[in-house]
Amino acid sequence: MNLPLIVGVDGSEPSLRAVDWAADEAALRRVPLRIVYASLWERYEGPALAPEVGSTSGRVTAEDILAAASLRALRHHAELSVTTADVLEEPEYALVRESRDASAVVVGTRGRSGLADLLLGSVSLTVAAQADCPVIVIRGNHSNRAVGRGQDHIVVGVADAPTAAVRFAYAEAKRRGVAMEAVRAWRCPMHETVDHPLLTGGPERLHEEGAAKELEEALADAPMEVRLRRRTAEGPAHRVLLAASRDAGLLVVGRRRPGRLGPRLGRVAHTVLHHSGCPVVVVPEPE
Repeated sequence: MNLPLIVGVDGSEPSLRAVDWAADEAALRRVPLRIVYASLWERYEGPALAPEVGSTSGRVTAEDILAAASLRALRHHAELSVTTADVLEEPEYALVRESRDASAVVVGTRGRSGLADLLLGSVSLTVAAQADCPVIVIRGNHSNRAVGRGQDHIVVGVADAPTAAVRFAYAEAKRRGVAMEAVRAWRCPMHETVDHPLLTGGPERLHEEGAAKELEEALADAPMEVRLRRRTAEGPAHRVLLAASRDAGLLVVGRRRPGRLGPRLGRVAHTVLHHSGCPVVVVPEPE
């Protein structure tokens, strides 16, 4: 069964850029594209609309927004199966519900002050934290197209062995025909360092070697057809991944298993969603 790829729209330019990306991704996966407009979106993100969204009456309706989004998707992929839905509901609830029967959900960044590249909309954060499937948040300074730049590669943050995020990255790299860079961050605790300059390097070397071993274990089942790069880097994981995102086409991170407080984003996922230089995929780990 080919589950559809969902994209949320609100009529803003960031959401229509997400439609461009989602259309590419749906075509790559050979799945239908479902465009969802939640009518209560304006309560959360404000009324700013893209220039191409309009109507002859001067009053913009849900139908106008969905029509503009559908036309934009078909402009890139005329053969794509596109359906639309107008849902009278809070957008985060609508998209989380849609995620139960979806291959992925795509959303754009939208700051309440209009600073789309600096702030992340509350809807995007909530959906990334609660969806049942991978959530792709379109941000960064790169092109709003999922494909087309041969130099793009996929970066995945590796925390422990093997994870749903790593498997997602394998599949995405194969679909796009690009390399996958698996990154494992490591740190040497302060209490293990020494003051004498001639004695430095020992504890750090051990932690680096440990990270390299863990990375190899996490990638033990890597498909032969994926061009795989392995890299360990010293520093906090969120900083290491943000640096790696600057020249990547996609950054993949995992979302921790639900705890007593329910599904939530960890520090790494939360930080890269706000500051990544490329689109970010948050992949929920199974319970």
